[in-house]
Amino acid sequence: MIATLALTRAVSSSFTRCELTHLERRPIDLDRARAQHHAYEQALQGLGARVVSLPEEPDLPDSVFVEDTAVVLDEVAIVTRPGAESRRPETASIARALTPHRKLLTIEAPGTVDGGDVLQIGTFLYVGLSGRTNREAIAQLHAHLLPRGVTVMPIAVTGCLHLKSAVTQVAEDTVLVNPAWVNPGDFGLPWIEVDPSEPWGANALRIGSSVIYPASCPRTRDRLEKSEIAVVSVDVSELEKAEGAVTCCSLVFQV
Repeated sequence: MIATLALTRAVSSSFTRCELTHLERRPIDLDRARAQHHAYEQALQGLGARVVSLPEEPDLPDSVFVEDTAVVLDEVAIVTRPGAESRRPETASIARALTPHRKLLTIEAPGTVDGGDVLQIGTFLYVGLSGRTNREAIAQLHAHLLPRGVTVMPIAVTGCLHLKSAVTQVAEDTVLVNPAWVNPGDFGLPWIEVDPSEPWGANALRIGSSVIYPASCPRTRDRLEKSEIAVVSVDVSELEKAEGAVTCCSLVFQV
């Protein structure tokens, strides 16, 4: 029987020392961040996912953002080499957690890639060229995946941290996109544009026929619902202060 597994990790006690690239540092309420993360895990469970929560990594501030440490496909999982050096120790425990479920491949130096820069749509793997992901990593992904029938497509990204800050898939035939940060036509699907007042609103986590979506973007949520997409709203405001989003906090795959 096929089931959906969501791998998560508890918010680190050092979370307030997170990496920041595009946002100014603001005070983070650690207790509230943990409560929001717990509610996020409950939303995953409510959509039928089995949540496997790893313990916190107290010395790794950004380790709650497990998406960046691996790319999980049907046949294999690719353990990444994150673009921020401080995040590279996060991958060891993720690799151990994935070992029972997938054959593991790795990205080697000088390649760097964050999972937040990787969007799979069918047999295409779109990979953002960003401050965290380079062409050497894209070449390694191509070598790993072409024999498995997956085409790797580099995508130019501007103005944001990751590709999935700019675009995510919200239905079988639809992506949600901020056209200021990425070209909507690159993905071969119809798209919904974020409300201009919510530039960070393109990040949604699709689980089955629903999406988990941040409460901070109500106008874009209205656009999703008008397109008959079922939305589960979650408050991730403290995680957003660390440049986090709803896709960042889990690795979701079939087992």
